[in-house]
Amino acid sequence: MGWTDFFGGNERKGQGLPWQQLTDIAQLDGILAEDTSRAQLVFKHSTRCSISSMALQRFEREWDAGIDADIWYLDLLHHRDISNAIAQRTGVMHQSPQVILLIAGKSVYDASHSGISADMINSLITEA
Repeated sequence: MGWTDFFGGNERKGQGLPWQQLTDIAQLDGILAEDTSRAQLVFKHSTRCSISSMALQRFEREWDAGIDADIWYLDLLHHRDISNAIAQRTGVMHQSPQVILLIAGKSVYDASHSGISADMINSLITEA
């Protein structure tokens, strides 16, 4: 199995998590809406980067499927414009790989590379 078989294109196939593909600025508008009742998590991933792939795999293993949140997958190779818009609108500087947790339209947590912790995100959402 090659990288494109597992991480190919815009389609996530890992671990059965309820990934939603972030492919459009209109989706970002909804994610950043202050009246969003659910936590929104964006995982920015470069499909050509082994560090990003390892961070994504670790995140998928640690994620608590019972957490009430929408989880979004952003393929940076296809949608860098959306990543730039996220940085501009949240004030969180672009990194890859990177997660950004938004609650009520505001960034409450961001991390990149080995600092990405699904356990920490799970705790923050549970406490919110």
